[in-house]
Amino acid sequence: MTLHVAVLLGGFSSERPVSLNSGKACADALEAEGFRVSRIDVGHDIAQVLSELKPDVAFNALHGPFGEDGAIQGLLEFLQIPYTHSGVLASALAMNKVKAKAIARAAGVPVLDTLVVNRRKAAEAHVIPAPYVVKPIAEGSSFGVLIVREDQAHPPQELHGADWGFGEEVMIERFVAGRELTCAVMGDVALPVCEITTEGHAFYDYESKYLPGGSKHVIPAEISPAVTKRVQEAALAAHRAIGCRGVSRSDFRYDDRFGEGGELVWLEVNTQPGMTATSLVPDIARAAGHSFGELLSWMVRDASCKR
Repeated sequence: MTLHVAVLLGGFSSERPVSLNSGKACADALEAEGFRVSRIDVGHDIAQVLSELKPDVAFNALHGPFGEDGAIQGLLEFLQIPYTHSGVLASALAMNKVKAKAIARAAGVPVLDTLVVNRRKAAEAHVIPAPYVVKPIAEGSSFGVLIVREDQAHPPQELHGADWGFGEEVMIERFVAGRELTCAVMGDVALPVCEITTEGHAFYDYESKYLPGGSKHVIPAEISPAVTKRVQEAALAAHRAIGCRGVSRSDFRYDDRFGEGGELVWLEVNTQPGMTATSLVPDIARAAGHSFGELLSWMVRDASCKR
């Protein structure tokens, strides 16, 4: 029997454009794999739409709040439609970076100390010595991430702005120099480690992620076997501790200035990693021997409720 897959895309978070791209790429690839595909631009009537459509599986290609934070997962549980990626609890925990870090730390994953403060307080004076990073607690795609350099006399004044749309509280952590590493987990297997290099960008920001040529993916990362093992073990430990299912991707900073024993820091886990033409997980999966279509087919067949 041909499975009917509803690809959920778009939505109404700040990451809508990314989700539209991910959803289209996934829908096209799933059709090429022989699935019957319905593309659904998710609105507030999604429960009614899915109840009438009655798909066999929902492929969640949403990003950001509502699509990635346990909300759509709870609705799919209520409708008893098997779905891809992580379940309600893991999605909600992973979306809240502060809570996710507390769980990862308890599982032995190396994380930074985090200070949570009101954004206006963070704009008045440096709350920790520079350099440091200011991050929204529950956003993705590097939205709202600000790096404060040592020579900056004042904190970022964007935090004062009336148009700041990333929450009243922000998290502040010291800046870790070094390399951007990422590791995807597929099921219960850590895939090859990837290094992300960016030209002309201070860090792996929105433009680096989604514009063609904004970044390069070096797979496998040119690091020692010992460091590779450290990254894979940490990614798998975080995936398990937070309760992720299907495919997740953990991001790291690695300071290799002092050799193989340099500081490795886990930043976050992405329960809905991007699936655009420039996304990391499809490239990592290809390096592990899985074509894009094979990866998505595995995700569809892995779909379930009570995740």
